[in-house]
Amino acid sequence: MAPREYYVYVATNRRGTLYTGFTNNIERRMWEHRTGQSEFTSKYRIGKLLFVETFASVQDARESEKRIKGWTRARKLALIRTQNPAFRDLLPQTTWDTAP
Repeated sequence: MAPREYYVYVATNRRGTLYTGFTNNIERRMWEHRTGQSEFTSKYRIGKLLFVETFASVQDARESEKRIKGWTRARKLALIRTQNPAFRDLLPQTTWDTAP
C-alpha cells in the first residue's frame, strides 16, 4: 500500500478571495470546488489553485492549514509567490474536467 499524502492548499476566484483548505486528494477537492459542491466555494466560486504543499502526516497538514488560515492576506500572498509567482492555476482545467 502506497503511503498516504495530505495537501494544504490556497485557492482563489476571479475577485481574488483566498480560500485555504486541507485534503487527501487535491484533484478531487478542486473538482468539488469548481463544481460548487461546498457552500462557501459555491457562493464565492473558488476554483483556481494557487498554492499546494504536500505532507506525509495528517497532523502536520492540519497544523499547517490552521497556521496559514491565521495569517494576513499579505502573508498568504507572499507564500503563494514563493511557489507560484505568476499566480497561474496549478491544476488546469484539462486535469479535472471529468469527474474523479
